[in-house]
Amino acid sequence: MNVEQNEVQMLKDRIGEYLMPHVDQFVFDELSESYLAKAEIADILTGVPVPIRKTAMTGLSTLVIAQNMAFIIGCDINFKYRDQYVAYILRTFTKEFVKPLLNEGVEAAAKHDFDYACICFRGALLLDPSSADALYCYGRACKDSYESGEGEEYIGRYKAESLEAFEKLTLMKPDFDMGFYFLGYGYLNMGLYVKAKLTFETFLSLSNSDEQKEEVSGWLEKLAEPVKIEEGYNHILAGRFADGIAVLSAYQEDARFNTWWPLWYYLGIAAEETGDGTEAERCYLQVLKLSPSNLETMERLVSYYEGSGASAQAEKYRQKIEVVKHNIELDQAEKSSSLS
Repeated sequence: MNVEQNEVQMLKDRIGEYLMPHVDQFVFDELSESYLAKAEIADILTGVPVPIRKTAMTGLSTLVIAQNMAFIIGCDINFKYRDQYVAYILRTFTKEFVKPLLNEGVEAAAKHDFDYACICFRGALLLDPSSADALYCYGRACKDSYESGEGEEYIGRYKAESLEAFEKLTLMKPDFDMGFYFLGYGYLNMGLYVKAKLTFETFLSLSNSDEQKEEVSGWLEKLAEPVKIEEGYNHILAGRFADGIAVLSAYQEDARFNTWWPLWYYLGIAAEETGDGTEAERCYLQVLKLSPSNLETMERLVSYYEGSGASAQAEKYRQKIEVVKHNIELDQAEKSSSLS
């Protein structure tokens, strides 16, 4: 079957919009029929434009074509001709092409060019989804990106991408200690403390590095209280409101944790569900002191005020919700304009 006739299977892509502007470095043109026939790739690339870097319009070898293709699909994993590019690279160079691509990405990361590193590793994973090395490097590059990046959405997307890479890696290589090290670190950064605890404990059982084991043991000691708090959240999410209140109430006066808005949010839900509207209101207002644009909390306040007959207060927060949503739309429009 001609690869050209295949429809591209769309893949989830959290960070592509930050990488796709790099495609502008290229122009696209089709290879001649004689070249396609000579290289025995007419079944793959007939009618398929190939990328040519604007700064290197001459000397287009099979290797350069493959490198350019890998870069393009690394930028855009749902590129229209992704499958043809993958087929060309694998037929011409086999999966061995992944090794120099990984080396290139590692060199880019060492120079703090994390965009280029992510592009290389994404391309490598399209060529060989079973490559544990590519997953590990990609997770690390996404971690470096969010630690050096700016903007809540940017950081959040790269955190989620890094976390997913390490989750896949630990399933693929359950005896690889560093996969669990970085996965635990990712859970810790996402505030998933129970998962972080369990993952770090697995790391300790696998690692032979005394230095890193000491580091992780220190993290585990600090996780004791956050793990209890997360267990309180989980009680409330499961409908065990009294149990959740019993756990979380102990931290209302604890300066280490009483600036965590989720503490007050879940206490508010539990209070509301157990019929203590006044306490729920107090907790929700505390959330907004710590997280002023928290839409979920404002929506709960609107519902509470409507139910208690405080129509003026309900309208106040309805208007605030509209302002926050409008500002979010403006931010998204501005971001889209800057990337176009």
